[in-house]
Amino acid sequence: MTETSLIYIHGFNSSPRSHKAGLLRQVFEAAGAGHRLHIPALEPQPKRAMAALEAEIAGAGPVALLGSSLGGFYATWLAEHHDLPAVLVNPVVRPWALLDKYTGINHNYHTGQAYDFDPAWLDELKRYEVPEVSKPERMLLLTQTGDESLDWTDGWEYYADCHRYCGLGGSHGFDDFDAFIPLVLRFCGIRLTSGL
Repeated sequence: MTETSLIYIHGFNSSPRSHKAGLLRQVFEAAGAGHRLHIPALEPQPKRAMAALEAEIAGAGPVALLGSSLGGFYATWLAEHHDLPAVLVNPVVRPWALLDKYTGINHNYHTGQAYDFDPAWLDELKRYEVPEVSKPERMLLLTQTGDESLDWTDGWEYYADCHRYCGLGGSHGFDDFDAFIPLVLRFCGIRLTSGL
């Protein structure tokens, strides 16, 4: 039987070099399962990012999704359309209403690469809206009230019927994420040789 892999979907202006991506890489590599973790570098244009994620899903065999921030928004749409389990970390619910202030020139947090955020991308994001989660039992929300970038209650309300965890304080990056990796893997049905 083919073992389930995990696709980690990074957030806006982030990259595979993010802190959470690094923590996941350590866990999978320590268990000799580095090949079961996929962390695609996503382009800032939503349509291109989703095309890359669709290709990743198509080529990875059985998968589960873990999305952070904007990656949580993408993961929600992909989980709905591919019937996949998904864990959402401080997800953006309506990114077009949040990212409008980023139109124009931006620089990736990790690579420094400059790009021009086209206002038309906001409309692209709207096309990936999931009005209502159809299989809430397949999703786990991890959120923290200290999120400085988002109103955490948006996600708490939107994912109200899903499995949910809310921590007091914390940050948008989700403090102590490493302590939640065993829960993430268990929810996703991923068993590593280290016993996680």
